[in-house]
Amino acid sequence: MSDSVQASSGQTIVPPAPVAPDGHTHEAACLNCGTALIGPHCHACGQEAHLHRTAGAFLHDLLHGALHFEGRTWATLPMLLRRPGQLTRRYIEGERMRFVSPMGLFLFTVFIMFAVFQIAGIGPPADLALSNETQASVTELQIRARGDRVDIARQLAEVPDDDPTRAALQDRLAELDAALNVLGRAQSNADPTEQLENIHTGWTRLDHGIEKARKNPGLALYKLQSNSYKFSWLLIPLSLPFVALLFAWRRRFGLYDHAVFVTYSLSFMSLLFVVLTILGFAGVPLTWLLLAGTVLPIWHMATQLRHAYGLSRGSALWRTVVLTFFIQVIVSLFVTVLLVLGLMG
Repeated sequence: MSDSVQASSGQTIVPPAPVAPDGHTHEAACLNCGTALIGPHCHACGQEAHLHRTAGAFLHDLLHGALHFEGRTWATLPMLLRRPGQLTRRYIEGERMRFVSPMGLFLFTVFIMFAVFQIAGIGPPADLALSNETQASVTELQIRARGDRVDIARQLAEVPDDDPTRAALQDRLAELDAALNVLGRAQSNADPTEQLENIHTGWTRLDHGIEKARKNPGLALYKLQSNSYKFSWLLIPLSLPFVALLFAWRRRFGLYDHAVFVTYSLSFMSLLFVVLTILGFAGVPLTWLLLAGTVLPIWHMATQLRHAYGLSRGSALWRTVVLTFFIQVIVSLFVTVLLVLGLMG
């Protein structure tokens, strides 16, 4: 018979279980609901039968609560990296306890990604406008480039058409023209907030936000970055219609299938950004990072599409190409939503 007692309010009160020297409790009734235990878990509420009251157990709870760090993570991550399509299909078909849920993994990877960005100091600048010293330097470079261009043009006019040095002078003249073009754009965009002065939507709240962004662009960019973390989940519903469009004539795949596919795919992309950021600070050349950032996402999407939906190589390939274009639209919609939320916040 259980030692629990019934309070006047009807709630079951379970006396505290003794703690053994190993830090474990060895109760006969569930400490959560008072149900008599007949196995390693309470069959009424699901709580573990014997609790751990040790520092190690607290550390486990800390890691699990903050990072969702548990045994299922080690089963999920290798599948996400190497066999994303099989992970997607197996989760859809019911293997829920074996793997981390798509949303849980997505929140974990987004948290890690933005934490790494913060540690790496990746963030918006406090002031978008060029400083007075920078503007003076740009002006000085323009004067030098114009002077050099005049000299090169004069030399080019004096050189015969068959002179072998003519080609080198023409190349130098083209380089100076390109440099002057870049410097001119930098000078004209010295204060990019001026572009917001003539924007009036007629929506009072939004226009007020635009005015605040013009006065304090650094704060506006900070809010944009903050909102990109808080509203990163919006990428999922924004992506669903586009993925569904790829399978409009395959009725056996529903929105749930597409949601699992999208969420696991976004989790991989977040982890990829983390790895590339770390490699960049470790000194890996930018060329290699750009190559990996281009090839790996395409390979991952093609592999996941093929095995998650049971497609042939050709069918997965053309869907990957179309999805690549769709992603540009999705990102544009996401940034637009963030801008509106930031300006109205």
